[in-house]
Amino acid sequence: MIRPVRQTDAAAICGIYNYYVENTAVTFDETPAKAEIMEDHIGKITAQFPWFVWEEGGEIFGYAYLHQWKERMAYRFSTEDSIYLKQGFQGRGMGKELLARLLEKIKKADVHTVVAGITIPNEQSIGLHEKFGFKKIAQFPEIGYKLGKWRDVGYWELILPYPPEGSIP
Repeated sequence: MIRPVRQTDAAAICGIYNYYVENTAVTFDETPAKAEIMEDHIGKITAQFPWFVWEEGGEIFGYAYLHQWKERMAYRFSTEDSIYLKQGFQGRGMGKELLARLLEKIKKADVHTVVAGITIPNEQSIGLHEKFGFKKIAQFPEIGYKLGKWRDVGYWELILPYPPEGSIP
């Protein structure tokens, strides 16, 4: 079941995310997330953007949210997505359903662009985003260093039909 995140989900979200922090280059964070910090993060994000979790039997198996792409005013219609699934639960359609829910929700919001930054290689994430029409627009070679290697990051972008032509607020 997909539902909106609650701040009380913070510990479960940290459990999912920290696997990637400690064992992969999917995220460039190198310090495990703490529940109290995640609670604050959830509050800040959900004040402006959607955040959903996949829950079954009271356990969270994945989450996805949007956040502001950049701080400067001209980027106010641009977002970035983040999607994480519990290790071992990839390939079951959860990421697809979570991303579909995010995109459905923002059709009614003031969002024109969704960006996905993906550490390369990551065929699952690339495939997921491309299924929804995201197009690769950039690749930064050796932009990050994690787990003893320089890492590339690619950027995929989805342009949405907001706002109607000539009606920028």
